[in-house]
Amino acid sequence: MNEADFIARLRAIATDPAARGLADDAAVFEGLVLTHDMIVEGVHFLPDERPQDVAWKLVAVNLSDLAAKGAVPVGVLLGYSLAGDDAWDAAFADGLDIVLRRYGLPLLGGDTVGVPAGAPRSLGLTAIGRAPREGAPARGGVRPGDQLWVSGTIGNAGVGLAMRLGEVEANETCLAAYSRPQPQLTLGQALVPHVHAMMDVSDGLLIDAERMAAASGCEITLMIETVPLSAALLAVRPDVLDTRLAAASAGDDYQLLFAADPDQAAAIREIAAGLGVAVAPVGHAGVGEGIALVHRAQRVARPERLGFMH
Repeated sequence: MNEADFIARLRAIATDPAARGLADDAAVFEGLVLTHDMIVEGVHFLPDERPQDVAWKLVAVNLSDLAAKGAVPVGVLLGYSLAGDDAWDAAFADGLDIVLRRYGLPLLGGDTVGVPAGAPRSLGLTAIGRAPREGAPARGGVRPGDQLWVSGTIGNAGVGLAMRLGEVEANETCLAAYSRPQPQLTLGQALVPHVHAMMDVSDGLLIDAERMAAASGCEITLMIETVPLSAALLAVRPDVLDTRLAAASAGDDYQLLFAADPDQAAAIREIAAGLGVAVAPVGHAGVGEGIALVHRAQRVARPERLGFMH
């Protein structure tokens, strides 16, 4: 059973409106936004990653879900597996302290469990935030005619992983995108009044856009030539269609994907410029289902792999 199959079975249980049909990044319950993400050694991080970086990533990926709901973070709960490596655990705790101080977040509790020595580490975090007054935007609010936007650049973390594996000549920009993602909290909060739908790009732009289209009951067309790629990525990859599709399906970007009426474009650009964050329109929504991919006015086939799925 894959991730989508298992979640489909859980929908029969998660019937409270706060769960949003398990079709969103987070639950919204009595003014709070609640999210829980796990990261597993060998799946989400390499066995030789610095524990301080693992702590950062664990917090950041959860805060990214809050960013996509325009929420203000208020605290976290930690789930931690002790694998018999005292030095690793101490370094992780130091790193957790650093990232929580960076975002002004209290650690409110959680749980620890022992696992057999040498077993892959499995770490979880629940992040709690205050929902915006306007309501937390869901994945499922896209309307035909909306523009689709992304923040930042796409694909750096995927190339950063290739650099960590020694497959590509390393540069600091891509390595940092992989090991220390930056949740777009301030941008997400500022965009709430202007968007119909918003989610973070965690598993890959293509697969996440497809999830947004499914939740909204519409078709999303992505203009692949407009997907923003960084100079650091293009220093090691040629700017061709295959590079762009690889970037859009790599995952671990933790940028925001959002939909808005075209008449909000000026306001969106002004907000982003004021925060010093880049945003780019990458497509539009229409009647239909799924995603369509276009490159330089030519329809292109979907790649076999749209993004990461367990």
